[in-house]
Amino acid sequence: MDFQSAMHISASGLKANRVWINVVSANLANINTTRTAEGTPYKRRTLILEATPEQADFQAVFNEALEGQLERVEVSEIVPDGRDFRMVYNPGHPDADEEGMVLMPNINPVEEMANMMNAARSYEANLAALNTARQLALKALELGR
Repeated sequence: MDFQSAMHISASGLKANRVWINVVSANLANINTTRTAEGTPYKRRTLILEATPEQADFQAVFNEALEGQLERVEVSEIVPDGRDFRMVYNPGHPDADEEGMVLMPNINPVEEMANMMNAARSYEANLAALNTARQLALKALELGR
């Protein structure tokens, strides 16, 4: 693997983790949102990541296949979570039904904080790999002098 491929792979990981952090942040920011534009509580969102070939042209894909399938990661889509909403008794809430129950978002703050830590650490790991590849490339240039 050359330095440029390593940098592209790390950069794709940085981009995917940045999107993941943004999605988790939106989930945490809307933890008490009981009414959206659709009239329902906020639905927790999650990412679907997909491994894609690093290059699009045939020769590059063929060469990568010979070298061991170098791939990068992309966010293929951001989807709503299918879990049910939580029911909370709060008769004074404006969105409460006649029994005093309010539909709340399907967000678990502990799970979201764990996801945030995981995304942040993955981001840091990709950044460290990118910096290492950059330093190795610079050292290789120094050897050529």
